This record gives sequence, structure tokens and C-alpha cells, in this order.
Amino acid sequence: MPEVRGTPLSASENEGGIVVTHSPLKTGLTRGATAMLFFGFAFAVMADPVSSVAYAVEAALRALDGHLEDLFPAMALVIGVVCLVTINYWYLVRRFPQGGGDAEAAGRAFGTAWAFPVIGALIVDFVLTIAISISAASSAIIAYIPSLLDLRIPLAIALCALVAGLTLFGHGGRVLFATFTISFLAMAVIVIVKGYLSPFAVLPESAVRITGEPMSPAIVAILFAFPVAMALATGIEAPLTSIAQLGQLDDDGKRRFGRGTLVLTVGIVGCITLALTGLAIKLNVGIPEEGSTQMADIARVATGEGTVFALFQLASSILLLAAASSSYQAGPGLLKALARTDAGHGLGLLPRSLGHANKHHTPYWSVAVYLGISCLVIVAARAEEQELVLFYAVAVFASFLMGLAAMARFSWLEGNRPLLAINVVAGIAVLFTLLINLARGYPLVSFAAVLLIAAGLHRAWVRAGRPEGVTELERHAEEDDY
Repeated sequence: MPEVRGTPLSASENEGGIVVTHSPLKTGLTRGATAMLFFGFAFAVMADPVSSVAYAVEAALRALDGHLEDLFPAMALVIGVVCLVTINYWYLVRRFPQGGGDAEAAGRAFGTAWAFPVIGALIVDFVLTIAISISAASSAIIAYIPSLLDLRIPLAIALCALVAGLTLFGHGGRVLFATFTISFLAMAVIVIVKGYLSPFAVLPESAVRITGEPMSPAIVAILFAFPVAMALATGIEAPLTSIAQLGQLDDDGKRRFGRGTLVLTVGIVGCITLALTGLAIKLNVGIPEEGSTQMADIARVATGEGTVFALFQLASSILLLAAASSSYQAGPGLLKALARTDAGHGLGLLPRSLGHANKHHTPYWSVAVYLGISCLVIVAARAEEQELVLFYAVAVFASFLMGLAAMARFSWLEGNRPLLAINVVAGIAVLFTLLINLARGYPLVSFAAVLLIAAGLHRAWVRAGRPEGVTELERHAEEDDY
């Protein structure tokens, strides 16, 4: 039977069959320093899901053919599914405080080979995160400077190369990423307050673009539209693996940081998403014209085209670039762990050159691989983030599904029926989302890429003699000195 236990735990509290310690944090950290470390960590890690707000709401509206009356329930359903997934990850953090994610859970629950589909999904997800974040950042810039519309693709390629270049300086940007996230949230709150209390304008009903007839009844339209906006869930799982960076903390401290970040992330993302969705309906902001985005139109209608609008677009674009940078770090880190480093670490499943790192521990050839593939994806999608949303959601939900299946197996073996029910309900929601998106046709490309990468890595693993360490790859991808 596959190993189903996580890190060995000592007594003090029993949660669903797993005993959890409450030992103090490692020495040398004052209460104030711990609080600063938590907020720096939490707001840096949540850059990806927070930045997804910039295009997820518009994606849902496009799937609804521009019918604003169905937008709020669709986004509320999205937040509901995100909450379900987050509850499950709450328990996964408890089990793997050293930083294990879906790959470690799947490997321990079903056997090492089952970690490879998750690893394949992560590799694809990181590429698509870079491509969609860079494309969305380009759109945010163009919405403020329309004259750049004809240069959309060159602008996106330039931004993609810029972020890749900055990534070569290592993982030292946690505080900076946290600042970017907080800046965007601050500007979003200003736009929301201004929009609800004293908007600059309210668009006439005739200004709303309707691109098709709504499905009937409305619940059917909502059920088929919300999976598109589930790109909002991307990055929700980041605290599970990012806690591997927190060497200052013991296992209990990492659990607290991971769980606290999960709760803070879903709370902030949920509130901002629903507030902006409600504002779009209030101000009658529908599908944007070419050269703009729905988020830009919301800010423009709420505040006018003055300083606040400019700062909102600036904060949006910088946060999206930060989200791309995060994947530029995690993705190459994963390839580095799959290769063999100069220090002899790694599995040796990929060419050794992918493990070569500079003095900042950044695997530069792996960064180059992600840069090249991401640029190809950007060009193929014409740097349009809405073209990439469907492909994006498929990869991450394949990973979610494996993690939830593993959690369900843990719960079953431990006899924890209430938690098993939560695992199953979340798994059904994720499976429904995945199937609806795959049924749209083109997202099958993402799923096929996940399976091909997983199969290729599994074959290399078998030929290498089935080396140990596959299930810990997500953890190692986050470690600077691995």
C-alpha cells in the first residue's frame, strides 16, 4: 500500500486522525518580526490569484455573451468553488508542513508514478501563467495608452524578456512582490469606493455589448460560464509549496503561515472579485471594445481618466508582471529539481544543463526554456489574455483534481467521514469545471500537453532506475539552494 502519512507529528492536538504539534517558532524571531514575516510572505504569495481578478471577471462575462444580469451569480459560484478547494488545502498544509503540494499528496496516496501528472500540470501551468499575466499586463498598458494597440505582441514579448531577465537575480523579491500586491489592492479599494459612492459616470444600457442569446434557464448559462472564470483559482495552492522557503520556522510555524495565507488569500480575492463584479453591474460596464479591458473600463467609468485611473492601471500591470515573475522562479526551479545540479542534487530526469545555476541559485537555461515557450504561446494567442483563459484553467484544475483525490484517499483510510465528504464535494466541483472547459475543444491542447509531459517524465524516471524524491519536487522547486 502506498505511504499515506505526511511529516511525523507529535502530540498536542488531534485533527481528524492526525496529531498536530504546537511547538514554538524557532528561536531568534520576535513577535513583531514574525508578524512582518507573515505579511510579507502572505501578500507575496497571493500575487498570482489577486492578479487573476484582472481578467477572470471579463472571462465570465464573455462566456455569458455580455449578459450582465448573470455575472454576479457566476462569479459567486467561482468564489464558492475556490472556498471548497481552499478548505481541502487547509488540511493538506497540516499534513505536509515542509512544503508538499499536490504532487506529494498524489504520490503518497497512490504511489510515486501518480505524482507525474501533477508535475506535468505544474509545468504547463507555469508557462501559461507567464503568458497570460504578461498578455494581461500588456492589455492594461494599452488600455491607458491606446496608441500601443498595434504593438501589442512586441510589447508583450519585450515585457516577457524583461521579467525573465530580472528573474536571474534570484528569489529576493518577496517584500517587493508584497508591496505590488498591497498597492493594487489599495487602488482597487479606491476605485470600488468611488464607483459605489460617487461614480464619474454610469454607462447607458444601450452601451452594453451583447454577443449572443443567453441560455435558458439562467442557471444553465451560469453553470456553463463559471468554469471559464475559474482561472481565478490559479495560485490558491501556492502557500502549500511556498512554505518550503520559510527556514526560519518550525513545522508548526509553517502550518500557521500556510493556513493563515490560505484564509487571507481567499478572503481578499473573494471580496475584491465580488465588489468589482457588483460595480460592473452597477455602472453597466460590459464586454470592452478592442484596446481595453473590463477592469480598465470599470476604473475609467468609476473615477474618470485622471490620476486614479492611471495609478490603477499602473498597479494592475505591475502586479501582473509580478505574477509572471513568480512563475519564472517556480517553473525553472521545478526543471532544476528534475535535472541534476552541479552540487549533485536533483533527479537527473532532464538534461543536466537545466540544473546549472548562477550565483543567485537561478537555473538560467531553465529560465531560457520558459522564456522561449512563453513567447511562442504569447504570439500564438496574439498576446490576448482572453484567448488563454480556457487553456489556463485546465492545467491547474488537473493538478487540483489529483490533490483532492489524494486527500479523499487519506480521509477514507483514516475513517474521517466528514472530511471525506468535503473532499468528494470539492472533487466533483473541480471535475465538473475541468470537463466543461475541455468540452470547449481548444483546451484539450493543454490537457494533452500535461499528459505528454507526465508520460515523458515517467519514462525517464523508470529508465533512471526509479530514483527517490519525485514526490518532494514541488518542495525543492521553492528552495533557493537546491
